[in-house]
Amino acid sequence: MNDELELLKEWDADAAPLTGSARDRARHRLLNTMVHADRRTGTGIGTGTGIGPGRRRALRLVAAAVVATAVTGTAVLIGTDGSGEGGGAPGTSAPRVENAAATVLNGAAAWERQREKEPVAPRDDQFIYSKRIIKETEQKTGEVKTYTDEMWDSVDVSKRSLSMELGREMWEEPAGKGGGVWPPRKWSELKKLPQDPEKLVSAILTPGGSDDRSVGDLTGFDRFQAYFLLGELLKNPVLPQGLRPAAYEALALVPGVRTIPGVKDSAGRTGVGVAYTERGSREGAYLIFDPASYEFLGFRDERISASGKKKYIQLSHVVDWGIVDRVRQRP
Repeated sequence: MNDELELLKEWDADAAPLTGSARDRARHRLLNTMVHADRRTGTGIGTGTGIGPGRRRALRLVAAAVVATAVTGTAVLIGTDGSGEGGGAPGTSAPRVENAAATVLNGAAAWERQREKEPVAPRDDQFIYSKRIIKETEQKTGEVKTYTDEMWDSVDVSKRSLSMELGREMWEEPAGKGGGVWPPRKWSELKKLPQDPEKLVSAILTPGGSDDRSVGDLTGFDRFQAYFLLGELLKNPVLPQGLRPAAYEALALVPGVRTIPGVKDSAGRTGVGVAYTERGSREGAYLIFDPASYEFLGFRDERISASGKKKYIQLSHVVDWGIVDRVRQRP
C-alpha cells in the first residue's frame, strides 16, 4: 500500500474538483496504464485469477485515484441494482432493460452504417481538431452557462496537444518513447482494431493478446473497463469506416448497460440515455440517443463544486471537427 499512501499524501484536498471531462481524461489515463501494463512487462492477464505484476500495480494506482476522488467528493457510486437519480432510474427487470439498451445501441450502429463513408486518414504529424458545446446547469438555482471548448490532439502524440475545459486551456505534454493514448489517434493503429464486436472488446481488454471469455462472461472491473474504453473510442471524432458501429454493437454486449428514458440533450430534445450502472460507475453520466431513429445526440455528465455544496448538470455535443496541421488552426 506504500504507493497508494504516497499518492494520497501528495493529494491537495483543497484543489478544485475536476470537471466531468477532465475527470474522464484522468480516469482514461489510469485505465490506459492498466490496459498497456501487461504489454510493457510481458506478463499475461489470463482468464483465471492470476494477475501479472504490471497489471497489479496499475490496479493499485486506480484504487488510489478512486480514494482521492472520493476525498474531494467528485464521484458517486450507484448500486448494482442500477438505481439512479429520482424519476429517471432504470427498471428493475434486468433482462428487459438490458434488451432495451441493446435495441438502442444496435439501432445506433445501423443508423451510422447507413450514413458513414470512409474518411480522409490523418497523417501522423497532424492534429485532430474538435469543437464542442457544453451547457452547464446549476441544479438548485437553475442558472445556465454555456461554454465552447476546442481541442487539438496530436495524432502520433509526439507534439504538445491543447484542450479546453469549461473555457480554460490545458496543455498535454508529448508522450514518451513507446507511449500512447487510448483511443489511438494514429490511423494505422485504429485500422488494426477488429470490427467484430466480441473481438473488439477482447482487443481492448487484452491488447496484443487474447481473451477466451465472451463479453457476457466479464465480471467486476472488466465490465466497467470495457464500457469506459469503448465510450472513449466513440468520443474520437474520426474513425475508420465500420469501427464506430462496431463499438456501439460491442457496448450492447456489455453486462450492466441500462437505459434511462426521458432525458434531455443539449438542444432540449427528449432522448434516451444509455449508461453503465453497476458499482464503479458514475451517477448521471451517460450517452443520449434519439428514441426513434437512435441517432447519437450527445453526452450528459455531472460535477460537484469545490465546496461540495453545488451540483452541476452538463450536457454536451460536438459541433465541428477536422484534421489540421498545427495547434490553433481550424478546418
